[in-house]
Amino acid sequence: MGDIHRLAGPPPLSRPPLVDAQAGPDEPRPWRRSLAWLVFLGPFFFVSYGFATWVSSQRAEVGFIVFDWEHHIPLLPWTILPYWLIDALYGVSLFLCASRRDLDTHAWRLLLAQLIAVACFLVFPLRFSFARDEVGLTWRWLFDLLASFDKPFNQAPSLHIALLVILLQVYLRAVPRAWHLLVHGVALLIGVSVLTTWQHHFIDVPTGVWLGCLVVWLLPDGHLPLFRRARIRRDPRRLRLSLAYAGAALLIACLAAGLAGGWLWLLWPAASLALVALIYAFLDGASFGKRADGSLPGALGVLFGPYLLGAWLNSRWWTRRHPAPDSPAPGLLIGRIPGHGEVGRDRSGAIVDLCAELPCPTSGVPYSLVPLLDLVEPEVGEIERAVRAIDAANPAGPVLVCCALGLARSALVAAAWLIHAGIACRPEAAVAHVRAARPRVVLGAREVKLLHQWWQHRADDR
Repeated sequence: MGDIHRLAGPPPLSRPPLVDAQAGPDEPRPWRRSLAWLVFLGPFFFVSYGFATWVSSQRAEVGFIVFDWEHHIPLLPWTILPYWLIDALYGVSLFLCASRRDLDTHAWRLLLAQLIAVACFLVFPLRFSFARDEVGLTWRWLFDLLASFDKPFNQAPSLHIALLVILLQVYLRAVPRAWHLLVHGVALLIGVSVLTTWQHHFIDVPTGVWLGCLVVWLLPDGHLPLFRRARIRRDPRRLRLSLAYAGAALLIACLAAGLAGGWLWLLWPAASLALVALIYAFLDGASFGKRADGSLPGALGVLFGPYLLGAWLNSRWWTRRHPAPDSPAPGLLIGRIPGHGEVGRDRSGAIVDLCAELPCPTSGVPYSLVPLLDLVEPEVGEIERAVRAIDAANPAGPVLVCCALGLARSALVAAAWLIHAGIACRPEAAVAHVRAARPRVVLGAREVKLLHQWWQHRADDR
């Protein structure tokens, strides 16, 4: 494989271009690097998976989780073809990456998913409990080949499904948009095949999807891995919020485990809240993965789905009587994050979005994202970035500065911009100006102190 350390270099600091940043635009695809990864990942897959299967087979008893309705799932022998198809897609995917950074991110995702799944198989093994009927000669050899290394253990999370989620990221990027529906169709067929070949119980599918989405989140495209961006946050408010989310996650998980059955779906919101707790404890607003166009990647939408739904409902509930933005100064609006169909009706010609957690439809208007965590004080550098984003967007028309409710993050940044624009001479005056326009804003002594720190920091930099 050559120099393994060089092969496994860290992902980049920024979102990757179509070619590697270290090379010119005419550099060919990294074929040899792709082959090296394949030579490593292929044997590693079979060795690690086989080891986990062997360990589970040595146990006196391995349990299973199956729902009554699963007994009605038919055995469709022909679906062994899409089940096997993922092996070919796995190998080809490594050669579809246009740059070294894309390739390394993808390969590390495949490796990390394998490591996490195998760890789960060793600690919490499950087995498939149905006795498969004899299949016809046409498909029997494919089932026999599969049975030669894939034993009925190590079910959840389904590594098959986790890898499918990861592969989907590469194929959607590699093929033209007109072919995306076909890619999704093939992925759906592969996903269903794990049930119709009687290789997995249903519990393995959502847990496999979650694992794949988790790996995509941990190793984002074009950014440092999250564990390299993590640091302990000293803010007591962040710590309290982290503990609150972690406590809620633990409570919901205990409820799911105690009630079992269909209540196991509660593990999804529990896991979502646990990840939010990690973000508040160690990461920043950008860790929600919101794109520069205001959208969220599909994998992250799945990962944080229950939390995002709760945050959106909370946003709409608290602003139900005052959904429209307010104008503390000519050319400036502050309000809640707009929904579909609201952009343009609020008189805005541009959007500066401060909401880290919720997607923002932009409808083609100029858009800037400065993702700030809810309910915590932003850093002075983040305030400065937001103020400069408002300045840059001003020529497009009235600028909507928005957050989830339009009452805290957006109000603070609007006050900073009023000082920057000379409309207010001091933080106290700026806060009073914003409060006069939008009385429900949450701006107090803490925010005034933060504005003083930002203004002093700005003066020191001059």
